Amino acid sequence: MEAAAGPLDRAWDRGRLSLRARIRRWESKRWAIAQCATAAGVAWLLASDVLGHQAPFFAPIAAVVSLGTTYGQRLRRVAEVTIGVALGVLLGDLVVTWIGTGAWQLTLIVGLAMSLAFLLDASQLLVNQAAVQSIVVSTLLPDPGAGLTRWSDALVGGAVALVAATVVPAAPLRRPRQQAAIVMRKIAMLLRAAGEVMTDGEIDRATALLADARATDHLIRELQAAADEGLAVVASSPFRIRHRGNLRLMAELVEPLDRALRSTRVLVRQTAVAAYHQRPVPKSYALVALDLADAADAVADELADRRIAVAARPAVLAVGNATGLVERSDVLTAEVVLGQLRSVVVDLLMVTGLDQLQATDTLPPPPR
Repeated sequence: MEAAAGPLDRAWDRGRLSLRARIRRWESKRWAIAQCATAAGVAWLLASDVLGHQAPFFAPIAAVVSLGTTYGQRLRRVAEVTIGVALGVLLGDLVVTWIGTGAWQLTLIVGLAMSLAFLLDASQLLVNQAAVQSIVVSTLLPDPGAGLTRWSDALVGGAVALVAATVVPAAPLRRPRQQAAIVMRKIAMLLRAAGEVMTDGEIDRATALLADARATDHLIRELQAAADEGLAVVASSPFRIRHRGNLRLMAELVEPLDRALRSTRVLVRQTAVAAYHQRPVPKSYALVALDLADAADAVADELADRRIAVAARPAVLAVGNATGLVERSDVLTAEVVLGQLRSVVVDLLMVTGLDQLQATDTLPPPPR
């Protein structure tokens, strides 16, 4: 018998999982990181070599802050950063010219910059930029004669960020469908395992399956994030505008996929309850669950191939029809399992493009 894992072993396993998660996170952002780094270098080069500015650090700052590592609202961030820098530089230069520098002058400058930004109904990013740039101007660079230079540096950084924002990779456009297929594969796996538990009634296996099902919330969060990122890409790049329709269709699948996963979790829970209390579930219910798992795999195949899963609808409909032909059980838990199987069928039909009323109407009456 193997010895139980000790604290060091468990810590090592957690560390490896954490490292892999961090690497995956970096991989998902490496294009944005490279884009920010390149934009910073180009902005500095233009401001220093083309315009002849000395130490034009406002240019790379504006470029990096405008782009960020997310694709959402990049064009708006470019405008906000540019305006915020201009506002902070203007107030900083004016106040330094009139009253000089010092602690109380800095307090006044920051208060004026943030107040003016709020009065202009600005976003938090613009307010923060106005405050930060006024601090820089009044402390590190208290030279009123360089105000126009700093403002033009901000314009250069914003312009570089604006151009860079239009150049986006294809990966964020593929990721929503890939993530949707992952969610559907998980649903298929849970359905198949639930059907097997209905057959063998093993309590330990049912408990482990329930724990696995309860740990699936992150899949929907990742799907929603992928859909939002894809829509943000097409909104910020004119070169990707043709993908907008497909991405909107994909974003509309988030809700039915969420419902399908939730319904599957409820099914798994009812299956685990039946196994724990040793309540028999008809074999035909287990066969329905296994067939539904195969249908879910067919839906996943369609999504992975970047298609709405209309072609997989007949397979789901066939399982729905089967739920009207199986025998009834005198065991309440088994009847709940059957009802939940029918709910999953409805949710999967919605994933294939039907609305809720259409999906519900396709089901035959429950067996008598």
